[in-house]
Amino acid sequence: MKATCYVTMIAIGLLTSCRGAGSGYDASGVFETTEITVSAQGEGELLQFDLREGQTLQAGQTVGLIDTLQLSLKREELLGNLLATDSRRYDVNRQIASLREQIVTQRREQKRYENLLQANAANRKQLDDINSHLAVLEKQLAAQTETLEKSNRGVSGQVRMLEAQIAQVEDRIHRCVITAPTTGTVLSKYAEQGELASTGRALFKMGNLTDMYLRVYIPAPQLTELKIGQRVCVFADEGEDSRREYSGTVSWISDQAEFTPKTIQTRDERANLVYAVKVAVKNDGYIKRGMYGEIKFNEE
Repeated sequence: MKATCYVTMIAIGLLTSCRGAGSGYDASGVFETTEITVSAQGEGELLQFDLREGQTLQAGQTVGLIDTLQLSLKREELLGNLLATDSRRYDVNRQIASLREQIVTQRREQKRYENLLQANAANRKQLDDINSHLAVLEKQLAAQTETLEKSNRGVSGQVRMLEAQIAQVEDRIHRCVITAPTTGTVLSKYAEQGELASTGRALFKMGNLTDMYLRVYIPAPQLTELKIGQRVCVFADEGEDSRREYSGTVSWISDQAEFTPKTIQTRDERANLVYAVKVAVKNDGYIKRGMYGEIKFNEE
């Protein structure tokens, strides 16, 4: 409650200072808004594009759809290739199970003949033959294991490439859904349902008509009276002779001088170079783009 009262007191004080500032203005300019042009990120027929100029959109709101039939078919094709490729993967343990069983048998025979040899019940050649056969089986096991694992690595690489291609297609499908990038009002519409969209084609333009700004031009001598964040009085046309008052905040000051625009009049019309200044204004619905406005620095 205290914070609310404090903000209210500040607003009342600012409006009071504006009303008591007299009829002269320190600078004039034109009201503008930040505009965003939304372009198509896919190619195909606009199956849906239901928005109208002046409509207010919310960030992320879906407003249209580009045909994705060919992309969907391409994704199904890649999914089929992925399944076929993955099916060529070997079960290494199953493939080498027979060799492992033979090696286990040979080691059992090796142990048995070693015991018989110690008991002088077998000759040395029989044990040597078993050892030789065991060595051959172990080399075969190592070679087959390496071959199967190498083949599986190749399959894994192909699977990863197909998965990447599927992800690319799905991303393209996702981009065919046209959404509002931010909250704002549709200012212009450049396409209609049924037309052909292409990547980069402008579809509509939107802007935030709630948070607007007045671009004014200040001569160098006046520039020392302004700073970023400073509160100023903003006046917008209301009828033929009256002005509507708003509270504004200096949000940007150019660091480069430029020649005075022909459509702008400053307090010192003899100044050749001026600095652009943006004053943020909360729009109550009466401020329109392109409308002329004035500012007056707050008097202490």
